[in-house]
Amino acid sequence: MERLISELGLAVRWIGFPLNPAVPAKGQSIEDYLAGRDVDIPAMLAKMKRVATREGLPFGDRFHVYNSRLAQELGKWAEACGRGDAFHHLAFRAYFADGRNIAQPDVLVDLARAAGLSPKEAEVVIAERRFAAAVDEDWQRAREKNITAVPTFLANGRRLVGAQPYHKLRDLVTGEASNSGGTIL
Repeated sequence: MERLISELGLAVRWIGFPLNPAVPAKGQSIEDYLAGRDVDIPAMLAKMKRVATREGLPFGDRFHVYNSRLAQELGKWAEACGRGDAFHHLAFRAYFADGRNIAQPDVLVDLARAAGLSPKEAEVVIAERRFAAAVDEDWQRAREKNITAVPTFLANGRRLVGAQPYHKLRDLVTGEASNSGGTIL
């Protein structure tokens, strides 16, 4: 995305999605989370790591899933303070590369500090759930757009789901695939 942003001057809007909303604050092992589903967990994680590596994204060994609700709320505050991109990138790294529990307020305060935000204000925003309504609106929008996975990229009435190579994202944004009769989905 950073390459597209710099090359095409894109404005990106982060929309929250209910990723693992039923997972408790302490998190849940991936095995327990996927229990009863026909999923080869090592193969799934290996594929995710290959894609992330190919695209230059941080991705570490993951053993747990965590509820991202509070991180999304703090992300909305970070956006309002002009530090949204920095916070979102730090939260991504914390979750996918470092395996940190982004449902924990102390982890979120650390991320806010690293993004250049006031840790004390972050504590208040979390405690008072100041951006809960904004995240509720995002989740409703995700339902209305039939978004079922992250990341989902929307542009020009089209969508891409999952981590994608640069050329597919560029085609989505510029409309080149649809103009040439090809498909990007």
